[in-house]
Amino acid sequence: MSRKFFVGGNWKLNGDKKSLGELIQTLNGAKVDPNVEVVCGAPSIYLDFVRSKLDAKFGVAAQNCYKVAKGAFTGEISPAMIKDCGVNWVILGHSERRHVFGESDELIGQKTAHALESGLGVIACIGEKLDEREGGITEKVVFAQTKFIADNVKDWSKVVLAYEPVWAIGTGKTASPQQAQEVHDKLRQWLKTNVSEAVANSVRIIYGGSVTGATCKELGSQKDVDGFLVGGASLKPEFVEIINAKV
Repeated sequence: MSRKFFVGGNWKLNGDKKSLGELIQTLNGAKVDPNVEVVCGAPSIYLDFVRSKLDAKFGVAAQNCYKVAKGAFTGEISPAMIKDCGVNWVILGHSERRHVFGESDELIGQKTAHALESGLGVIACIGEKLDEREGGITEKVVFAQTKFIADNVKDWSKVVLAYEPVWAIGTGKTASPQQAQEVHDKLRQWLKTNVSEAVANSVRIIYGGSVTGATCKELGSQKDVDGFLVGGASLKPEFVEIINAKV
């Protein structure tokens, strides 16, 4: 079964209307592979701005949301608000949410359930820290994280799994194509055993962690790597090169 290549850009806490406006102009004018689904993760305050300026062929994602539609939750945004801005995706469980802001597996699962029930697509992030990889427990960690997500998913067609080894995010260290493929393959086997063979074959598992124009082609050629979640490079014209990794 062919899985449509998926490239997400996570802009994180970066950009202003001027710089993002310029980036959007670059993307809108670029020749991009029509066989790739592209989604840009904008800061929440700019979701409306980005969605109104970015060509309709590109998706837009919020970088986080809360687990309920409304209420006394100062500083949070809901899937309903995200959708009201014309945005159809959200990134959940990013390692910075887990490790900088202390979000638990349980909370990420609850957010995933609510976002999907609200009709958003979810880019669900998992990944081990350096001490966990060195301790030989990568699989244990990512399987546990995946289980909390899987337990909250009814429709897998709206989910993209993003494997991001924490030691490779923003560090310039990239997992080797072989390391990435090995974990993606194990994740697919886990899905086959714990969800279903159909889901294992159809769900897109993308790689994140210092993906650049230089590393994307070899990473993208791996059998179980179905795209990328790109950090720093997604703010540069180089992002177009990454989108076109399969060309």
